[in-house]
Amino acid sequence: MRTMWHRASALAVAPLVMASAVACGGSGSDEAAEGTTLRIIVNISPNLTEQYWKGLFATYEKSHPGVHVKLELTGTVSANAKLTQDLAAGDPPDIAQQIVPSPDTAKLFADLSDQAWTKDTPLADQYAVGGKTYMVGVGEQIQSLVFYNKAAFAEAGVDASRIRTLDQFTAAMGSLKDAGHKPLQTAGQWVTGGQFSMMADAGVLTGNPQWIKQRNAGEVSFADSGYVPYLKRYEQWIDKGYLEKSALGLTYTDGQTAFLDGKSAMYMMGSFFVPAADAAKKSDEIGVFTMPTDGAYPSGQFGNVSNPYTVVDQSHHKAEAIEFVKWLVTDEEAIRSQLAADGNMRTGFAYPMSSLGTEVQKILDTTPSVLVKSGENQPVAGFSDELNTQIQSLYTGTSAKDAARGLDKWWNSQN
Repeated sequence: MRTMWHRASALAVAPLVMASAVACGGSGSDEAAEGTTLRIIVNISPNLTEQYWKGLFATYEKSHPGVHVKLELTGTVSANAKLTQDLAAGDPPDIAQQIVPSPDTAKLFADLSDQAWTKDTPLADQYAVGGKTYMVGVGEQIQSLVFYNKAAFAEAGVDASRIRTLDQFTAAMGSLKDAGHKPLQTAGQWVTGGQFSMMADAGVLTGNPQWIKQRNAGEVSFADSGYVPYLKRYEQWIDKGYLEKSALGLTYTDGQTAFLDGKSAMYMMGSFFVPAADAAKKSDEIGVFTMPTDGAYPSGQFGNVSNPYTVVDQSHHKAEAIEFVKWLVTDEEAIRSQLAADGNMRTGFAYPMSSLGTEVQKILDTTPSVLVKSGENQPVAGFSDELNTQIQSLYTGTSAKDAARGLDKWWNSQN
């Protein structure tokens, strides 16, 4: 989220399907007699299932006698909401996965800056808050990617390697539609705004990596920036029927399945799509290219840390929790397992990949930068939801300029 849009975003990250909540108390005499129970809040996704997590944590338990890791699922709320509920109830968990600390929330988490091993974890500097490390991650996700159906492209006479600009991207959609294919797959839920960020951020933030910092300072606006041309492109694609209005009624899973089933020719999505293609045995039928832009090519990749972990500051077992998090992000087998499970990457950690995964890795290897919305470049809380609302409004007649003005109006109202 998926942030990202996984669920992302900070784009967060991805789309998360939750299971039922589990409650567990803090430390007590029974626990002291039996060992230490570490409670960890996790989000469940199609790739990172409850079964996967339990298997991963069982590996740690085998090598750390006396430690039991208890999975805390979040029900229908986010990991952030679950943590807030537990803290309000005076029942703090020990660790939280998929939560990115901000200047407002950093105090809830243990400062890991004195842990030397954190310096070698992915994107650690980009996610620092006030120069301190509160979160560490396993790998990276990149999200400015376009996956495409090789057969559809061949039938339409489209050469993916020649698509570098938005004009070329739009022309390819026209050729695909003329050949009888739905050009571009989208969906409702978080997907609409998420895909727009995957596209527009790659162009705008490559040109100006400090744009969000400047927006926070009131120095720039959406209505007078490089985001407007991307909004106009998106509006154009809707008007031409390259994006179907009925797609807003689809879930994230529906949209993914439609593309995998060959019902659409292209699908903008993050690297976390690769395991789904692998599981469907469709990887060899799908190609991928980096997001076309009207700026530098290749652009930076909008992305985020994958499998981020924080230690809750009120944990009753802080030392043990830090040791467990260290294992999650530094143990070679634990790293490879988590990378492979969600299609993520990390320099120096190879694992068997499909042909599609290998192509995504090549894009990461050649990207000039990974663009992260965090630290000084973190948007106002709730922005991803507002962006999603504004992008979906384009389907019902809102103009690109009005959507840009709507984003500015909302942002200004939060200060």
